[in-house]
Amino acid sequence: QVQLVESGGGLVQAGGSLRLSCVASGSIFRIDDMGWYRQTPGNQRELVATITSTGSTNYVDFAKGRFSISRDNGKKAVYLQMNTLKPEDTAVYYCNARILGRDMTFGVVNYWGQGTQVVVSS
Repeated sequence: QVQLVESGGGLVQAGGSLRLSCVASGSIFRIDDMGWYRQTPGNQRELVATITSTGSTNYVDFAKGRFSISRDNGKKAVYLQMNTLKPEDTAVYYCNARILGRDMTFGVVNYWGQGTQVVVSS
């Protein structure tokens, strides 16, 4: 059983910062790409940023220059540093990871965390 657990969300004023963390646990052989997505009520989940196992990153336009994704392969963790937050960044943020389990029965599987709420007040 593989789990992703996020933490670090909360309430922050506009212009402030938050650092989200996500740790994978369970029977894991390898973690490929990891990423962060976000979702607001009534809208589809949208990509924020991704990072490969070798550290190559990709950001959507609204995240460029304000957000930074990183990972610690030894800790099976991915992080999202969010700076200069805006009220429109308010959303539930989800961690995502493509993971190959130790038994390899199902190949690489796309896993999601339970989400962490970020609220940015104006």
